[in-house]
Amino acid sequence: MALPVKTPKPILSLDAALDRVVEGDCIERMMSLPPGCADLVFADPPYNLQLKSELRRPDNSQVDAVNDNWDKFASFAEYDKFTRQWLAAVKHVLKDTGALWVIGSYHNIFRVGAALQDLDFWVLNDIIWRKANPMPNFKGTRFTNAHETLIWATKNPEQKYTFNYEAMKALNDDLQMRSDWDIPICSGKERLKKDNGEKVHSTQKPESLLYRVVVASTKPGDVILDPFFGSGTTGAVARKLGRHFIGIERDHEYASAARQRIAAVEPAPDECLQTNKSKRAEPRIPFGWVVERGLLPPGTVLHGTQKRHKAKVRADGTLVCADATGSIHQMGAHVQGAPACNGWTFWQYEQNGKLIPIDVLRQQLRASIS
Repeated sequence: MALPVKTPKPILSLDAALDRVVEGDCIERMMSLPPGCADLVFADPPYNLQLKSELRRPDNSQVDAVNDNWDKFASFAEYDKFTRQWLAAVKHVLKDTGALWVIGSYHNIFRVGAALQDLDFWVLNDIIWRKANPMPNFKGTRFTNAHETLIWATKNPEQKYTFNYEAMKALNDDLQMRSDWDIPICSGKERLKKDNGEKVHSTQKPESLLYRVVVASTKPGDVILDPFFGSGTTGAVARKLGRHFIGIERDHEYASAARQRIAAVEPAPDECLQTNKSKRAEPRIPFGWVVERGLLPPGTVLHGTQKRHKAKVRADGTLVCADATGSIHQMGAHVQGAPACNGWTFWQYEQNGKLIPIDVLRQQLRASIS
């Protein structure tokens, strides 16, 4: 279901907004930007916590809870209307290959998720951010609220999007990254404080959380837009990792703190920003290219694992064995009696008495193309 939103003529050029904190209403500011200007939107909207009274510890000291005016809405209907409006504006600024991350608690994330789907966003994952050091439930009337939920979504189910799978695997000791993330809440030196010791922002997110989001779903040079910029965590991480940012924040005090924080960030060297590429993102190399470029001439004998099987390379890039011919994959499956086989990793050639996977030659060709 598309929500009609009047699109004003752009009054903010991309150059005027790039790597800056833009003050003002997030909906108006997003709609004033050129369409399709952002590769990623990270949104940390008001949670609508609906606090009815002060929260106190057992010793009667007051808890520094979220009671800011920006988190107060008159009704669920008002919150839902606001949610649909800013999500519609997100669709305006996102590229057709762009994606959205939105974070929330049990107070709002289900309403946001429903609005996402009503507006035809396509949900890729929900991520559970498990807080390693959550605030206790002081009243003892409920479970300790130890997690928040992130939704990762695209504009539609058919589009391409960035997912740096290999980078996430590398961050996780070469294991697939799961959808439950153990990350501490923002504390210590990272937490921005005023001169009187109070928090600058009540819901400042940890940089490690944004680091994972940014590395997972953007490339160096991409533009990340945050419509609820707050104390500038998104901008700080973007600057550190060689991405551009657009921060929208209506509170001048938050915006000033964010600018000061980001200015102090030291960007990582360009040569350190690249991540392991997904194999799907690498150029396709047919085995025939290996043959025609003389890396494995026709007649070369290839061996399977431990030399139990062998086949010869033919001029057209197929293999021939005693009773069949076919591609490296077909012949790898045939000699093993298997339904399928990755011929690149199965077949090996002999060099100086050692067996070397033919995939090494594929990687050489990829490197020469790059």
